Amino acid sequence: MKNRIKHIFFDLDHTLWDFDKNSELAFERILNNYFPNIKVEDFVKIYAPINQVCWKLYQKDKITHQELRYKRLKDTFDILKQEITDEQIDVISEEYIEFLPDFNHLFDDAIEVLDFLKGKYQLHIITNGFAEVQYKKMSNSNINHYFETITNSELAGAKKPNPIIFEHALSLANAHKKESVMIGDCLDADINGALDFGMEAIFFNPNQIEVVQSINQIINLAELKKLF
Repeated sequence: MKNRIKHIFFDLDHTLWDFDKNSELAFERILNNYFPNIKVEDFVKIYAPINQVCWKLYQKDKITHQELRYKRLKDTFDILKQEITDEQIDVISEEYIEFLPDFNHLFDDAIEVLDFLKGKYQLHIITNGFAEVQYKKMSNSNINHYFETITNSELAGAKKPNPIIFEHALSLANAHKKESVMIGDCLDADINGALDFGMEAIFFNPNQIEVVQSINQIINLAELKKLF
């Protein structure tokens, strides 16, 4: 692979940027302010799978950006049997987006791997996350300088796994499919999206979920140093 690859496209959340850890810290701040009776561990245990479902709906254009922000919180508070108004949900939603980039834990070995790859390949980001928030995350965690281009779904007009966003990313990077690889944590959006588009893909699989043998996968980011 390394002999023909010139461009490496990374997903951001759950691949380089430790979304779960940073999200929990943001919610801890919010809950302490508004709902000190709710433990952040209890909240996140319910919120995380709901958020995942909502993001899948958003990726398939079945709900809007605003509906995603509202639904994931409303459903969580409903399950917790915590009364909350729509106005409170709006405030918490805005504060969550504001606070989230303040916490910038990356996955183990992320910086070491980016340092290793930077001189050998052109590095890029393809993300379904909201543009303003993603730029803040990258800037605050001091990784934006590693990447030549950043493609987000808002600017591309489509979300992974739609081939339009991959086409947009390649055009922006002045890259070709056969010399590019996608690295991400989501089988549907990142891996199958890239493979269906005609790009190679590497599944970042720290939770070691079972996948078909034909899919290239890594359990930790440090493994990329062996592949490239």
